[in-house]
Amino acid sequence: MVKIAKGKRPVYLGNPQTDKLLAIVMALAGEVSVLHERLDTIERLLEVKGILSATEIEAYEPDTTVTQEREQWRAEYIARVLRVLQEELETLNQS
Repeated sequence: MVKIAKGKRPVYLGNPQTDKLLAIVMALAGEVSVLHERLDTIERLLEVKGILSATEIEAYEPDTTVTQEREQWRAEYIARVLRVLQEELETLNQS
């Protein structure tokens, strides 16, 4: 469940739209950074233990179920990233 802050969003860069864009970019940057570190750890452990090589990982082709699960995750992820804009739309629609 996503927590929604109450009250007005502070403006740091003098333009609310620029602040929203920065919030989106920073959310993406944070997600990518965490994912990169975790993926790097997993790939290194798999290779050290002789379970999978980087070449095998690169050659992997997902089946239909995996593809559908990834699409679902991607939709939820994009919703989180664009949450700032969604909140604004909801506020405008309530007016």
